[in-house]
Amino acid sequence: MAKILTRYGDNYIAELTPEEIRADIEDGTADAADRAQIPPLSKDEMDYLYEIIACPQKIVSVEPGKEVVVSFDAGTLKLSVRNGIPMDRLQALLTQERALASDSIELCHVDYSYKPIKPILSEERQAMEQAQLLTTLPVLYGAMPNMGLYTKPDGPCENWAELLPAGKIEEARAAQEEAVEHAIRDIVFVASGMIESGADGINFDTVGASGDADVKASLEAVRILKEKYPTTGFEVGMAGEFNLGMHGKMAFDDTVIAGLYPHQQVEMAQKAGVSIFGMAVNTNSSMSLAWNLSRVVTFAKAAVAAADIPVHANVGMGVGGVPLSVIPSADAVSRVDKALIEIGGVDGL
Repeated sequence: MAKILTRYGDNYIAELTPEEIRADIEDGTADAADRAQIPPLSKDEMDYLYEIIACPQKIVSVEPGKEVVVSFDAGTLKLSVRNGIPMDRLQALLTQERALASDSIELCHVDYSYKPIKPILSEERQAMEQAQLLTTLPVLYGAMPNMGLYTKPDGPCENWAELLPAGKIEEARAAQEEAVEHAIRDIVFVASGMIESGADGINFDTVGASGDADVKASLEAVRILKEKYPTTGFEVGMAGEFNLGMHGKMAFDDTVIAGLYPHQQVEMAQKAGVSIFGMAVNTNSSMSLAWNLSRVVTFAKAAVAAADIPVHANVGMGVGGVPLSVIPSADAVSRVDKALIEIGGVDGL
């Protein structure tokens, strides 16, 4: 029986039979539907997903007219830091705009969190002003909330990751609540400075990496900033497919944050004033591309259906169905993109 060349979630090449791929597609959508209590893919959608994965061409693409825009996290780190090309951030911005024809780009610092930006905010503001003078595409400023930076010995709060294993639940919750206030203050301070220096928007990257308190701090900061700068756009990219309950009782507008999946995360983000929602679905490196992609498309369909704002699927290394590899294969990435756009209905990547 002829086999189809495909990949696993760790980027390794695999040869699977049509029956194996179809079975993985069915299992993947069933897993997502069961976890998030959302509808699975229809038979027609699963058949089309099979066609995308089994396509003999190395690279696939969307039909004309179905193209979407792209946004970036860690934008100015992609070429210099990640790919080792000796260029500064402004050169990276111009390369993204004039050579790669990016729809938008993000200016960021190599220490990619809001807290360490505070001491160098004046320098970052100068960089943003220069970027706006040189470019025409939208330039956002981005960083991570990264609430772990507020724990001792580097920060003022007790470390809840140490308190929780010791059974000190209330102390751990109190530490997170204290860290939320510090994070909100720092994010608003840094974002305000960058907006006033010309930033077209602010990106919150990897929201929820430190759990539900991390989400709380980010959304409360967006709410404050949206009231202060109503015409500015705010993009929030999540850390994972559901919110970790490191606190467990943390809420936003009386809705408990822990355990929410993308279709619920986007509803909460909208209430805060978020302009673009970046859904993130974790890639299982030991499962096939078909299984992973079927899951993420199922989550995407539900998120898009629940959203009144654009949904940009996070398709970085190890999320969104993209294999967990520093440089994922183009054949896998193009299939992920096509499926998310044409089946998942996402507005951007």
